[in-house]
Amino acid sequence: MQSRSSGRRPSTRVSAFHLTPLAAACLGLVLSSQLQAQQASNASVTVTGIRGALESAVNIKRESDNIVEVISAEDLGKLPDTSVAEGLSRLPGITSQRTGGRAQQISIRGLGPDFATALLNGREQVTTGDSRGVEFDQYPSELLHRVVVYKTPDGGLLGQGLSGTVDLQTVRPLEANRGFAAGYRKAFLGQNTGNPGHGDRMSISYVDSFADRKIGIALGFARLDETGPKTERFDSWGGGSAKLNGAGADLQVPYNGFGYFQDQTTQRREGAMAVLQLRPSDRYETTIDYFKSSFDKISATKGFQAPLNDSWNPASGNYDSAGVLTAATLSGSKVTAGTFNNVRAVIRNDATSTFDDVKSLGWNNRFKLDKDLSLVADFNKSSAERTGGIIETTAGTVQSQLGKAQLDSIKFTDARQFTPGLDYTNRSIVRLTDVQGWGGGVGSPQAGYSKLPSVSDELSAGRLSLKKELSGGMFSAIEGGYNSTDREKVRAFKEGRLVILGDTTGLGSAAMPGGGTTTIAGIPIATFDPSSSVGSIYQVATKVHPDIYNKDWTVKEKVNTAYIKGDIDGKLMSRNVRGNVGLQFVKTEQSSAAFNVDRGNCTGDTPATCPGSSVAQGASYNDVLPSMNLAFDLGQSQLLRVGAAKVMARPTMNDMRASKSVSYDAAKNVLTGDGGNPQLEPFRANALDVSYERYFGRGAIVSLAGFYKDLDTYVLRQNVSYDFRSLLSPSMKLPAGGSTIGLMNMPVNGSGGSIKGLELAAVFPFEMIAKPLSGFGMQASYSNTSSAIDLSTAGFNLDGVDAAKKSTIELPGLSKRVSNLVVYYEKDGFGARVAQRSRSDFVGEVTNFAGDRQLTYIKGESIVDLQLSYNLKLAGRQNLSILFQGINMTNAKFERYREEPSNVIESVKYGKTFLIGLSYKM
Repeated sequence: MQSRSSGRRPSTRVSAFHLTPLAAACLGLVLSSQLQAQQASNASVTVTGIRGALESAVNIKRESDNIVEVISAEDLGKLPDTSVAEGLSRLPGITSQRTGGRAQQISIRGLGPDFATALLNGREQVTTGDSRGVEFDQYPSELLHRVVVYKTPDGGLLGQGLSGTVDLQTVRPLEANRGFAAGYRKAFLGQNTGNPGHGDRMSISYVDSFADRKIGIALGFARLDETGPKTERFDSWGGGSAKLNGAGADLQVPYNGFGYFQDQTTQRREGAMAVLQLRPSDRYETTIDYFKSSFDKISATKGFQAPLNDSWNPASGNYDSAGVLTAATLSGSKVTAGTFNNVRAVIRNDATSTFDDVKSLGWNNRFKLDKDLSLVADFNKSSAERTGGIIETTAGTVQSQLGKAQLDSIKFTDARQFTPGLDYTNRSIVRLTDVQGWGGGVGSPQAGYSKLPSVSDELSAGRLSLKKELSGGMFSAIEGGYNSTDREKVRAFKEGRLVILGDTTGLGSAAMPGGGTTTIAGIPIATFDPSSSVGSIYQVATKVHPDIYNKDWTVKEKVNTAYIKGDIDGKLMSRNVRGNVGLQFVKTEQSSAAFNVDRGNCTGDTPATCPGSSVAQGASYNDVLPSMNLAFDLGQSQLLRVGAAKVMARPTMNDMRASKSVSYDAAKNVLTGDGGNPQLEPFRANALDVSYERYFGRGAIVSLAGFYKDLDTYVLRQNVSYDFRSLLSPSMKLPAGGSTIGLMNMPVNGSGGSIKGLELAAVFPFEMIAKPLSGFGMQASYSNTSSAIDLSTAGFNLDGVDAAKKSTIELPGLSKRVSNLVVYYEKDGFGARVAQRSRSDFVGEVTNFAGDRQLTYIKGESIVDLQLSYNLKLAGRQNLSILFQGINMTNAKFERYREEPSNVIESVKYGKTFLIGLSYKM
């Protein structure tokens, strides 16, 4: 192991903070009737803290020509959430999915993470996964000055996504206040889990300017160091039918099998940023910015797995026998409690390490050629690398010959309570061995498994643009430019079976080291750390297989974009109007190199018995992307925005891989295969947006927005006619007649559909309603999104969805209802904020045991966070503040289910997290 130093039933849970559409509409009416008189009397007041950040965000939104959402900090390092993803998920129409209890990736307007792109200071960023979706927890919020989400594109927005574009922005020192800031927080993780964790979080930043503000620098460093709680995770194989004592009528049992796991993750993230900004004259300015983040995660998993109703096994199997239901308690035909005999349980001790490195370097040059003409030259390089390892071990009762293992009887109830009959802490009973024959039997023993995945992603880009200021007409400026981007992503996977050292029979075993034990859901088991067990307990038998070859690939892209954009500032239909119109011409050349496997020649799981050959394919295509943004001034601080554009999102790199495999289906007398498709073209859509915004004084807004996207195409897997001629080996058996035309299961550009939604949002300080409420305020939003896209279940890798019973699946990432509410108080140095974000059930994405992505049903959730702060100015320390934060205060569970919300297949409680610390600013 490596090391280094929706159409479904909605959730019925209700929160006290839930914001209904009617309530939000009433808030808007209250504001409209009571705040207008306040506007003229607003004096110029400097506002900081939570209110200052919200006020800044509202003003940026107001002045933007596009439809945008903004997270703003009044000073560097003061973003209000502990991660960028959490902050983004508080914006209208944006949701996040938790991974390990932490918000990581986002969905914008019901479209999954791969439909959005992430920029850093306006430049496209690469990713550490096999997809395009950025993991935002890799970007420390302490190092960011602002985050802008573009819901509508324009001609000059490069690297734009189909659902939206997220631009992470670091500070520009010549436009910022000078200052120094430092912060420290002590974390108490996973409270209420029974095994809490702990950690530290610190940051430091410095912004200054010199030489009469001609030279500016900004430096920042942030570190997170945590040992997480031991969280329990329940994993069910779903319910089924069984006969009592092997005879009679079928009864419905709650579990065919189950697993209880205990997970603990230690993680360390270090981020750094540096900005050098030079403005030697009013005719030239150059900025160099650098960003780096290293995120290391090491996880230990202990578990107990038991196949109960495993009727697929024979009565006396080589490794296990078919379970027999006895002593059942019935409610009609449903079994509420009982016992399964003939159980050979598996004790799991696994270790997983992931090491991520993300780097970005940019150089921007601005030249003022004359009074109205300017030139920009921008260059950047972005890289991401992920390495690590996974060690999985199995332990259980041993056998000296097949079919002679000691079997157990396990009592169960439908309340997820299980009582084994054997003592699984007794190391004379429980030994490291091949328990279930998962490797294929005695000839291919598997007492565990080793995986060494890696991903590298690199992008280089250069951009030139020329802008001419205009006067006396509808257009205030016109800009044209050219951008060239080269990107290469490489994924590699090395795998192997773990075999007990010296085992020549396939039935060997070894004592479990140490004397550690733990109890999971009332079941005590023996434990050990397997991270250094290769070489001392196990040897690795390298394994290759068509599915493993499938994970090794390289994808390259060369994208050239020419664009033109006109800025509008004039009158239209007797109304003042501003905005822009633009056009992008995008030429894409893409290619992939990978492996092809002739399954007919694959007689084993070694490189010699399952050889692969190289295959390379590619394609090129062009796109023309027009865009328009208009903002009409309706008077009385009212804006009506209209946006229209043709947008696109490139397919995932994993779908674009050239990997192929082929075999002869004798039953159907046809060649069949599966793999990726380097000739995939993007998801494309026509988008229409309308937004009404009413502003009140400083930092208050009520808005109602609607959007409609008509997707021309959606990428999904299908069986298509394919000529296998170039993939066949000389020994490959062909169908009668020798035809090389067969069926390939691969991603294709299938039919699309539409997605539409409404977003209602409000931000305002309560003192605008009544002076006694000075210091109080709120931020709220509600989104309702629906889709007319029904995707065939046959086109995706699914977990918890029976494709034989359900022919279509909802759009991944879409929650029909999303709401957010933040209530705050900030006055006289004291600050308080309670925030809730809620979403309804949705189809999400998880990683399976093979390291591939799968779609799954995830229950809706409501997360409540708390933040308290106090500035010590009354104690003569006005630069010093104390801070307290509570995360997931309601201890919301993360749950996945199989087709119906009541059929839960995974349930995890991550517990509450508390942070307390100090911040210093001068």
